[in-house]
This record gives sequence, C-alpha cells and structure tokens, in this order.
Amino acid sequence: MSQLGHDTLLDIRSLAVAFGSNRVVDDLSFRVAPGRTLAIVGESGSGKSVTSLSIMRLIDHMNGTIASGEILFDGGNGPVDLAKASIDTMRRVRGKDIAMIFQEPMTSLNPVFTIGDQIAEVLMLHEGVSKKEALRQAGDLLEMVRLPDARALLSRYPHQLSGGMRQRVMIAMALACKPKLLIADEPTTALDVTIQAQILSIIRDLQEKLGMAVIFITHDMGVVAEVADDVVVMWRGQKVEEGPVEQVFASPKHAYTQTLLSAVPTLGSMAGEKYPKRLPVAVMDGETPRLVGEEHLQDTARYDQSPILTLKNLETRFDIKKGFFGGVTHRVHAVEKVSLDIWPGETLSLVGESGSGKSTIGRTIQQLQAATGGEILFEGKAISAMSSAERHSLRQKVQYVFQDPFASLDPRRTVGFSIAEPIVTHGLIEGAAARQKRVDELLERVGLKADHARRYPHEFSGGQRQRICIARALASRPKLIIADEALSALDVSVQAQIINLLMELQADEGLSYLFISHDMAVVEKVSHRVAVLYLGQIVEAGSREAVFERATHPYTKKLLSAVPIADPTKRPDRPMLEGEIPSPVRRVGDEPEIQPLVEIAPDHLVAQSATG
Repeated sequence: MSQLGHDTLLDIRSLAVAFGSNRVVDDLSFRVAPGRTLAIVGESGSGKSVTSLSIMRLIDHMNGTIASGEILFDGGNGPVDLAKASIDTMRRVRGKDIAMIFQEPMTSLNPVFTIGDQIAEVLMLHEGVSKKEALRQAGDLLEMVRLPDARALLSRYPHQLSGGMRQRVMIAMALACKPKLLIADEPTTALDVTIQAQILSIIRDLQEKLGMAVIFITHDMGVVAEVADDVVVMWRGQKVEEGPVEQVFASPKHAYTQTLLSAVPTLGSMAGEKYPKRLPVAVMDGETPRLVGEEHLQDTARYDQSPILTLKNLETRFDIKKGFFGGVTHRVHAVEKVSLDIWPGETLSLVGESGSGKSTIGRTIQQLQAATGGEILFEGKAISAMSSAERHSLRQKVQYVFQDPFASLDPRRTVGFSIAEPIVTHGLIEGAAARQKRVDELLERVGLKADHARRYPHEFSGGQRQRICIARALASRPKLIIADEALSALDVSVQAQIINLLMELQADEGLSYLFISHDMAVVEKVSHRVAVLYLGQIVEAGSREAVFERATHPYTKKLLSAVPIADPTKRPDRPMLEGEIPSPVRRVGDEPEIQPLVEIAPDHLVAQSATG
C-alpha cells in the first residue's frame, strides 16, 4: 500500500459502490487534508451520502458493497485501507478517529435511552472514563452546541426534543472524542439559521484547535460558501467538478454545477416585490441544462374573502417535571397567546429558532396536539364546537407535510399505498384503477415517475421521500397545507422545482399554506405574509416586504443577519453567542410576560418591547 503525503489525512482512489448490480458511486477520487473542509455537493441520489457511509464502512450493513477502489486513512499509525479493514479495526476507528453526524437525527438516536446515556456511552467506550465523568462531559458538550437547560436535557429522551435540538445532540455526540475527521452529512438541515451559524462556528473553532478535517455533505450552497475550502460536485454517482471553493463559485465549468448555483435562493432577491414570484428553474435535460417554467406573479391571496383559518390567543403548554408527590413543577410554554389569520390562496410563513413553537402551532391546528387555551376557527367555525364527523372532514381539508419524511412514511407499505391512503380514508375516488391513475398523476406532479408507486420508502433518497410526502398531502385535495420544514431535506435544484410546484398548485386550486421554516431565503421567496416567533410568542408580523425589508424587532434582525451568503468571498466573522440561552421551560406559576403587538405601519406589527 502506498504512503499518504504528510498533507493528506484521507485519500479516496477510484471508489465504486454498488447495491446489487446497481452502481451508485463510480470511479470517485478525492483527498482530504488535515484541518481543511471539503464540501461534497450534489442533488439527492447523486451518491454523496453513500460515499460517506462507505468511508465509515456502514454501507456493509445496508446491503451495499465496495466494488473497487481504496479508502486510505492515516489516523497517526500509518495508512489503513478502510475499504478492506477488519470489523475490529473499523470499531476502533468509528467514533474515535472518524465521527459522523447523520442527516436524520431521530433515526440515529436510540429512542429507549436518555440523551445523557447515549453521549456518555461514546465517551466511556473510546475514552475509558467513568459513567459520572462521562455524564459531566456530556453536559459540557450539550452546552457547547448551545442547547438550553443542557444539564436537564441529559435525563430526557429523543422524542421529547425538537428536530433542531436532536440534531445538536448528534453533533455533540460526534464531537465527543475530538475526531481527526468529522463527516457531517447535512448536519445543519434541521437547524434554524442562528443555531446553524453557531454550529458552523463551533466546528470551525474545533478544526483550528484540533487540526480536525471535515467532509461537509450538503445541498445548501450558502453553507458551502461559508465553510468549505474545497468542493467536490457529484452528479449521478460521479465526480463532475472539483476545485477550491472560490474557483467553483466564480467560474463553474460543468453544466450541472452551473445549474446548481443558479437555483440557490438569495436573501434580498425579492426586494421591492409586493407578491411572491414563480421563476423559471434550470434543470438538467440529459447532459445539458434547460429552463423550465415561466415567470409568474403569485397574486393568489384572496383578502376580500373571510380567513380560512383563525387563531385567537392560542396557547399550548406541556407538563414536563413532576415533584415527589406527582404534582407538576415545570412546564414548557411552547405557544403563548398567538393570534393570526390565514386567507384563501395565501402563504403565511412562521419563522423562528428551534423550540420557538413553530411546529407546535402546526400540530395543534392539525389536532395532533391539544391546545391548553385559546381558539382555532376553520372556515369560521371553532374546532372545539365541531362534531366528530366535522373533525374527520377537517383532516381531509387540512393536510400536513412533516419535517422528517422517513418517520412519516410506513416502511412496510409501498409509497403508492401511502399516497392512496387519504383517498381511500375520505372516500374521494371510487375504483382501484381510478385511484391508481390519481396516484400516478401525483407522483409525476412532484417530479417522480409513476412506476415509483411500487417501491418502498427505504429505496428513495431523503429528498425523494419528501416529494412523496408532498404528493400524499395533495391526494385528499386539501384547502390548507401545513408544510413543516417541508423543503429542508431537498437539494436546491429540486427545492426550486417544489417551490414552483407549490405555487402552481396554489394558483390552480386556491390552496393556502402555513409554511413553517427556518430557511429565510426560501421564506422570502414563497410568502405573502410572515410571522416571527420567539419563545412561543409572535414578536413581529406583517407582509413579506415589511418583515424582510423593514425588520424592526431585534430578534428578526438577528435571524436575518445569520443567513449564510452564497458567496465565498464574503465570509462574515460571526461572534459566538454569550450568556444564558433562553428556554421555554418555566416553573409552575412563573408565567411569561406577554408582549403586546403594536401596529407600527399598515400590515406591520411588532412586539411592544422593541418599540418603546
């Protein structure tokens, strides 16, 4: 085996990976140097994640095989070919020398063990410390990734945390043993922009301190521009472009790289526009890019009609801690006195950090979570006053697209069955052939093929699974779709197509959207109105133009300033946040102060604390 140069930590040579007879990665070569960050970019299914799983040899557990090539890694004792390494060698390397942050935190955390036990296990196994010391270090790691109530979280279970919080736990676990190489597979996908900015700073700090190398797999070109030294672009399992980040962004050579960069939503690109806008999207047609769609003003909101949905002082709280005699001592104040309207044909976006109450509002509207106060009216009628038949009918009219597509699809059923399920449940189409025709149409509508209906969820990439979930939501012909981080798992080119699809459906069928997201550039592109949430309260709300171009509340300004810019020549120097992290957890009786909203301009409300 040839030696690696002193400037190379990992050297992948002519790697080919196959599932059965299907080659998903072919003739892939690249190097990673200590202390540098290599970003691997490409659309869903391009082979990015398969490459990372091959380095960790986790591909062996997924019926995949390394067909040929070498994965040379030098952890300090001379190079080892990980492609041929023994199981024992891989056990020593994994977690200690090479750590990985996975894309879907809920499927990577064990639901039956506490967060503290799971992080402590890594430290006890690789560092040989006692359980007590491992738990102490686990608390330090959770504080490092800016989790509120870090010590209290040690005794909680994964299902008790939001998606963004779970992702930070995964990051803490991966960094526990200070690895030489960190493989981060979409590590900031589930994170809001402020936490994402902090996580990127934490990874960069550790990189400088430890000389740690990072392979960053992402579809967020803003993140690539901010963190990467070098970029590898993958398409259809092959490397199509490679180079320093400035070079790839300034003068992309391959048509696919050009398409990818043209699809990146840029914050501020909608300045001066009153309505959202559908824009043509560049897609690959064989080997050449072509523009699909046309520019179209999204003037669909019907403000002359009655709101389709109204929230009046909505309140949702969870009891979490009990005293010795079973009495509740602490509550999560997830949603506090939230009032808002959604009109027919309108897209209202909810933005805010992980744990701000965005998803809780969506789940409460969908009756997946009971409200503890306030009222929800759908088409003018209070949900609390509806009969069980009316509530059943409401579930057809309000559909939900979840953040984690894998968790919301039944792994034992074909995707065709899952899409047809709402049609059968609500008796919308008679006859199996007619139902199948509708399923085929829906799959094609979201950019998949009709014959995909016979496949199972595990046979699709994360982005493809999310498109299946959108097709299922459309199946019952709803009036309101709650999209909870529905685009976060999608690469930019597919994301741009799905945004146009959602807008097209809105124009054709008068759909309303409650769009829950932390991606401010996407929110700016799709929204008619925006509400900013902070610790369960709305702190700023108004037209997209008002909130994005005349942001007034300090928290809104903070969110906007944290958005990564897709330009490697403009890397902001982000200071680390100091002080206590605000938490929605309060002692019983310690009620949060409600900040009343004041209208500072037509259709622009701001929490009073910011205005005087």
